[in-house]
Amino acid sequence: MDTGFDQGLLAPGRAGSPAESATSDTAFLRALLDAEAALTRAQASLGHAPAEAARAVTAATTSARFDAGDLAHRARAGGNPVIPLVADLTAAVPDAFRPYVHRGATSQDIMDTATMLVAARTVDLVLEDLRRTERALSRLAAAHRDTVMPGRTLTQHAVPTTFGLKAAGWRSLVLDARDRLRGVRAVLPVQLGGAAGTMAAFGLDGDEEAPDTAPRLIAAYAREAGLAALDLPWHTLRAPVADLAGALAFAAGALGKVAADVLTLSRTEIAELSEGTGGDSSAMPHKRNPVRATLVAAAARRAPGLAATLYASMVAEDERPAGAWHAEWETLRDLLRLVGGAARDSAELAEGLRVHPDAMREHLHLTAGLIVSERLAAALAPALGRARAKALLADLAARARTEGGTLAELLAEQPELAGLPLDIDDLTDPTRYTGSAGILTDRALERP
Repeated sequence: MDTGFDQGLLAPGRAGSPAESATSDTAFLRALLDAEAALTRAQASLGHAPAEAARAVTAATTSARFDAGDLAHRARAGGNPVIPLVADLTAAVPDAFRPYVHRGATSQDIMDTATMLVAARTVDLVLEDLRRTERALSRLAAAHRDTVMPGRTLTQHAVPTTFGLKAAGWRSLVLDARDRLRGVRAVLPVQLGGAAGTMAAFGLDGDEEAPDTAPRLIAAYAREAGLAALDLPWHTLRAPVADLAGALAFAAGALGKVAADVLTLSRTEIAELSEGTGGDSSAMPHKRNPVRATLVAAAARRAPGLAATLYASMVAEDERPAGAWHAEWETLRDLLRLVGGAARDSAELAEGLRVHPDAMREHLHLTAGLIVSERLAAALAPALGRARAKALLADLAARARTEGGTLAELLAEQPELAGLPLDIDDLTDPTRYTGSAGILTDRALERP
């Protein structure tokens, strides 16, 4: 049945992912109710509301009477879903405790706190998938520590490298993303300030004898919600959202780098890698497309634009802006979904990735030995001088490309090299020129 709601038809990257469920309308509704219940409990913990009120409000939020679709339509009247939700929640609470529903708060307090709850719950899921990805990449790096392959710069063969070092580099980026998200997750805050950030309606009245009452209420709210507490209401101080956007965009880019390499190295004419279970084509039965990498790459391209919108929303006028705050809601949800889907797909990609060492070894010889010209330049420089060694190798490289033959064969023909203590076969063996790749890989894998 067509419900009329977005079911992810155009978003296979996030369809069915844990992040999709964690950012659904139902999840946001749950977070809004959790934020309201936490507020009443926080007030009760400080004696600002009866304990019975806290229990009554919390009990009411577990009811199935709240309908996200109905709230969405009614939200048009006031511009946000908290207004109709408060009306429904108040009606669900016994008469004696209705004054304690949403007491002192403004819609943005609840909306921002709920958004942070959704973000925290989603980031936890992303971190779990990053852990899976990191572990799979660690196994690949260790297994292929000494698997030599062409290093490529500006699309061309450069010098030999190892797949172990490449996989270790991917893992390092994933760990960087993990660390940034962990840092942001730890400080996602509740929002509590009232109508204009003064907390006046909470009945605190600037009590000179108890100047810590407002901070204590914020701290109690944070404890009840399971979030952090800031010193100030942040209605128009949007650092928490901007920091989250930056960490999410970085994660998308880190995973996108892995995907970009997989896409390149799984091309038919390269085939050094392949996805464990490729995707089908609607027209070509022979194809096994790198679908997981494709979806991750798509997410990485979209994420920076979404993050830019969230950064732009920092320009928020007055004590509550018209439009800047509202622009964050869908944007942040899209970004959470994108990164959540990309993390899921990256874990599946890394866990199923197939490495083809034979193809890598074969490609080392595509340039007839030119891939080690840097090594030869260093070896010949003491005898010929740096300029002459470079000029000779440039000439031999041009001949190898136009006349055929290998660099080793052409070197053997050079009279000026006769009598030099050079092992040409060794010097032109690509597998003997990987520098400190193995040591660097080992060092990278020591990072927890």
